[in-house]
Amino acid sequence: MREEFELELENRIKNLIWTVSGDYTLDVKPDIESYHRSHAVGLYDGIKQGAFARYFNREELSLYLMKKIYLHGEEGPLMSLAQLCIEWSVAERITKEREGVKEIRKKALEDILEMDFSRLAASEPGRLKLMLFKECLNGSEPATNRMRAFMEQVQALSDAKETIEQVIALNDKRRSTQNQLDKNLAEVNSLSRTIGQLMKEGKKEEAETARARVAELKEGNKELDATMTQAATDMQNALYTIPNIPYDSVPEGVGAEDNVVEKMGGMETELPKDALPHWELAKKYDLIDFDLGVKITGAGFPVYKGKGAQLQRALINFFLDEARKSGYIEIMPPTVVNAASGYGTGQLPDKEGQMYHCEVDDLYLIPTAEVPVTNIYRDVILDEKQLPIKNCAYTQCFRREAGSYGKDVRGLNRLHEFSKVELVRIDKPEHSKQSHQEMLDHVEGLLQKLELPYRILRLCGGDMSFTAALCFDFEVYSEAQKRWLEVSSVSNFDTYQANRLKCRYRSGEKKTELCHTLNGSALALPRIVAALLENNQTPEGIKIPKALVPYCGFDMID
Repeated sequence: MREEFELELENRIKNLIWTVSGDYTLDVKPDIESYHRSHAVGLYDGIKQGAFARYFNREELSLYLMKKIYLHGEEGPLMSLAQLCIEWSVAERITKEREGVKEIRKKALEDILEMDFSRLAASEPGRLKLMLFKECLNGSEPATNRMRAFMEQVQALSDAKETIEQVIALNDKRRSTQNQLDKNLAEVNSLSRTIGQLMKEGKKEEAETARARVAELKEGNKELDATMTQAATDMQNALYTIPNIPYDSVPEGVGAEDNVVEKMGGMETELPKDALPHWELAKKYDLIDFDLGVKITGAGFPVYKGKGAQLQRALINFFLDEARKSGYIEIMPPTVVNAASGYGTGQLPDKEGQMYHCEVDDLYLIPTAEVPVTNIYRDVILDEKQLPIKNCAYTQCFRREAGSYGKDVRGLNRLHEFSKVELVRIDKPEHSKQSHQEMLDHVEGLLQKLELPYRILRLCGGDMSFTAALCFDFEVYSEAQKRWLEVSSVSNFDTYQANRLKCRYRSGEKKTELCHTLNGSALALPRIVAALLENNQTPEGIKIPKALVPYCGFDMID
């Protein structure tokens, strides 16, 4: 009875999908269906090679497969086939929107849109792809953008697999070369001892043969040594391109839309109807001159003036004082670093295109104080009693932000140079979770003292940085712009950075272990200033939060 029901259901689905385009002949249906049912892998290869292009529209085939997966929760080759078809069909859809869709095809799409693919037991990436495709079919532009991002991630995963396989192959090559080199060196040593003995015994011809063999081995060893060194270098460069592994607590997702709101706080702000965005307030009260910055340097390098400059300095001192109260030791590091430092914390090679490079000296302007401060502990073995290490630093930060444009980067929303106070912690693995929470509490306390509305986001895998294992973003609400502005990222890197840095500690058992590294902005100034100006504007002027008044020396900008 069950088999009859399933067969009837499958036939109804098959017939529905088969009539989507209305151009399949009766003699084709059973052959293709039979082939599909018996040889999913073969069909997968056939679709890849375009062998079935005359029978199938890829989007319609993917609809059929989506229904089948939905009903039966099938995985394996069927899921792979569905994903392939989905990638192709979405690529077609985002290239050009089809015209003249038939009513029956619309009905098929509606059936798909009603399905809840989240209940499937299939793999998470496959499930997410099906859900996104469903939204794409519904004409959702954000979903289409997310699908693009997802496809990029799928490609990145494929690239990562190839990179890992490359690392394994290079490591095998390095080890086998090392083994051969060791054997050769052992033979050279043995022959060298034998030559002396042979000469003593008057066996000159045998000694000369041994000498020739030693010379041959030494020449070969040069090539082996060069091969081994190159394999080790290539392996290290490949390892640098592999990102950190996210913790299990990291939500799945491809972009900002998939981040999870952990908490919201702060007071809602009621502004006058004629409220201004911060760039207009800055001009009105002569606080920041963006045009002058363009004249001196270029876009993204504002000039702070008068009370605008005083507000900057007040925030820096306030943030540093609060950090010191929480036990952080202040560091004043260089704002340029060498390549080794960039590789140590993971900015290189991942973010090389976003960093300002002084090519003559091969130095980089820092994108964050995380880089120089964390590198203090590069190639260092710490004593367990020294942990946790808690450092804070104020620096200027420099980011190229290539490709940034539009209304979302206006004013202080995105700059090439900005001020920031950074927290850096080095800790034992078993204590890093607590350290992370303490850092989150510290940043939240700053926003509460500044009386700003805020929210805390747990970032999904697709929105986290290359080096993070777990990351939380803090955003403040800009009442005048009606949007959230990111002001801090607080991350736990597990042993990822420590492994690159060779930052270790010696435990009580005298064993050396990798440390955990953590850092977070506390805070980045530009968007904090933007929110303070916008959210505190009144007909009389801009009110300064009570916590900042002692640092500013005034309580109103007017």
